[in-house]
Order: sequence, then structure tokens, then C-alpha cells
Amino acid sequence: MLMAETYDQLVDYEKIDPFKVDATGAAASTAHNLERYGYAELPASRGESSFVWDEGDKLRAGVMEGLGTKNLIADSFDELHPENESFYGAIAQDSLAMIANDLVASGATPQLYWAHIAAGESSWFANERRATAFNAGCAAVCNEIGVTWAGGESPVLPGIIVPGASEISGYMLGEINPKERCVPGTGLEEGDAIVLIESSGIHANGISAARRLADALPEGYETALPDGTTFGETLLKPTHLYVDFVHELLDRQVDVKRLENITGHGWRKIMRAREDFTYRIHELPPALPLFDFMRDHMGVDVAEMFGNYNMGAGFAVYAPQSEVVEIAATAREHGFMAWPAGTVEAGPKQVIIEPLKVVFGAATLGVRA
Repeated sequence: MLMAETYDQLVDYEKIDPFKVDATGAAASTAHNLERYGYAELPASRGESSFVWDEGDKLRAGVMEGLGTKNLIADSFDELHPENESFYGAIAQDSLAMIANDLVASGATPQLYWAHIAAGESSWFANERRATAFNAGCAAVCNEIGVTWAGGESPVLPGIIVPGASEISGYMLGEINPKERCVPGTGLEEGDAIVLIESSGIHANGISAARRLADALPEGYETALPDGTTFGETLLKPTHLYVDFVHELLDRQVDVKRLENITGHGWRKIMRAREDFTYRIHELPPALPLFDFMRDHMGVDVAEMFGNYNMGAGFAVYAPQSEVVEIAATAREHGFMAWPAGTVEAGPKQVIIEPLKVVFGAATLGVRA
């Protein structure tokens, strides 16, 4: 056990979330400006993964999201393995998946994408190996999910971003047409099922702690995991894209009540809905060697891991119990494992993970006023 810095020590949501709540309140005061165009916001989307507005004949949705620090692992691995193609192809999928998975949680079809890549120095953009892999990767993912890459911005910010580093984020615009495909996420009822869909691994959340752990390991990113992979290559597995899976559910008219992209805040995100319900989890995904390795070497308890990481479940579908078989079958058709993992119950807002005897109360997810 190395006792590297934990994610909670590096990223303190108790300090970050109040800013987000305050920003949400300030932003809500501007909603009336849509009226000049004959539009109106969908109030239920305020504070959700994507913002939705009504244009009369259809709904639109938009998401702005950042990658985090996963690209710094790709930088290190590119240096360790100069003979290989740059890992920025995988980073491209991560950066787009972080946005698209949030957007599709509203039921939207992603249409347009704008990239934002800021660097600490101009020379960052001159690395042809990295640039080619990233740009080709972005185009490939856009083509896979039917999105047009519209443009972007590439500022150099010396003094804000350290030399050699970059910050990757982007914006995606989508359409919900017909309006009935909208998943506002406010229709949960007692007895609804919680179906968890597999992740590919860490995705792109909690990476800062993983990087600190690599710094503390004698072999760094080349450290072998019990399954024979290395720590670095496992961290760099690209985030799953759930876009086509969700569209298939909606095409089949599955009665989807809510969709949740499990990213920051880990399994606390399961109780993100506005309504006060108890979310009782009775089945867990198979344990992934990566998360067991991180837990053992960082010296943290299981509650902290589930409170910050997806722990093998990257997406959640909430629906009547009668839809569970169809959801699981659709997931399998798209190459994902799925688990009817829990139930929505009457009671105070909390997530109860029964197999682990872990409880996350409402106060641990401070994303709403």
C-alpha cells in the first residue's frame, strides 16, 4: 500500500459543487431571453447533464464538457512508446464520449461538435504524431455517431497551462425530434428498475488520483496488473460510447424514465434525479482489476471508490421492471453487459449499495440547490 493522494484529496467536490449550484441559479435568471426567439427552456433539464430547450416543432439540447487530465497519461505513454501510434486516438474518443454520453442522456441525437484544445505553448500543436492521431480519432468518432465536426478553438495560454500540457474540452449540439423522445428524467416511480451498463474501465473521471499513484509506483505506468495488462494501458482504454445503444432503446419505444452517465461523483450520481427516492442496489458489476489495484495501493475504503469512480458501470437506465429484459438484450446487441442492479423505492434520497453495506446520503451529492 503506497498511500498515494486520493481523488477526494485532489478534487474536493464540497468546494466545487457550491460554485456549480450558484452558477445554476444565476444561469436560470437568463432563461427568459429565449422568449425573444419564440423558444423556451425545458425547466426539468436545468442542472442535468444536458440543457434542453423547446423550439416549437422540436427540442434541442446542448452540452459543454471537458476531458480532465487523461491526456497527460497519453503524453507519458507516447514518450514511453515512441514506436507506437500516438495514444491520442483513444483520447479523442474519450473527449467526445464525455460530451456525447451526457447529451444522449436527454434522448437527443448529437448533430454538431466543436472542439476546444488549449495548450501551454505553441509547440504542443506542432507534434505531428499526436495531432494526426487526435484529429483522425475525432473524425472517426463523429462519423461513428453521425455528428458533423463544425469547428473549434485552439488557444495558447502560457502562465495558465504549464508548458507541454493541454486542456481538451468541447461542445455538442443535438436535436430531439419528435419531442416524445425526450428523457427529462423526472418521471421516476416507486418500483422502477435501475439497469447498469458496463464501462470500459475508468473512463475519464478520477484520473488525477491515478496519475499520482503512477508517480508513486516504482514501475509507474508500466506496472503490471493481475490480469497481465499494464496500469497505463488499462487507464487509457477509451470511454464507451452509449449513443447508439440509447437510440436503439428509444427506437424500440422502451419506456425509459431516466438516463444517467456515471462520471464525476461515481455511484452518488445514481440519485441525481430531483425527486426524493431511495435507490437500493442489490447487484454489482464484476470487479475490475484496475479498481481493485487502485484501492489496494491508495489505501482507501470501498465507499470512497464507489463515491468517485464508475466501478465497472458507466451508464444507468431507469425504467419499469417490465422493460428490464428488453434493455439488457439491447445492451448485448451493442456489445455491452447489463445488470438489473437495483430498484427505486419510496424514502429519503440516498443510494444503498446492499452488498457492500455502503450508503450515500443526499448531502454527499451537492449538485442542486
